[in-house]
Amino acid sequence: MGRILAIDYGTKRTGLAVTDEMQIIASGLTTVETKELLPFIKKYISTEKVEKIVVGLPKQMDNTASESEVYIQKFLLQLSKAIPQIPVERVDERFTSKMAFQTMIDSGLKKKQRKNKALVDEISATLILQSYLSSRQF
Repeated sequence: MGRILAIDYGTKRTGLAVTDEMQIIASGLTTVETKELLPFIKKYISTEKVEKIVVGLPKQMDNTASESEVYIQKFLLQLSKAIPQIPVERVDERFTSKMAFQTMIDSGLKKKQRKNKALVDEISATLILQSYLSSRQF
């Protein structure tokens, strides 16, 4: 089995999370500047076996696409051209940023540490990945 890579896409920064090789545990990987995202992914998959990529699907409360979906679609097109051999799935990412912030509070992080938006993005990617893992049929 290969890892599953999760992406919490943002126009400035993008959070990344990954599973272990058995696809049991979701862990934060890093946050990268979005302009460096594709080169980062290419380098990562050259050293790690990645079986699937999961990308957050931002939706409004009424189930319509979020404004950021336009940017994500452009990225997905670039991703499919650059790495066509790895399938991509989408996962509803509503509330992940709020849940990530609450996770930081629950973990006892100080207020200054909670202002680290890169950490919020990484935790959000981890929550997206955990949601995907929980929803799979075995």
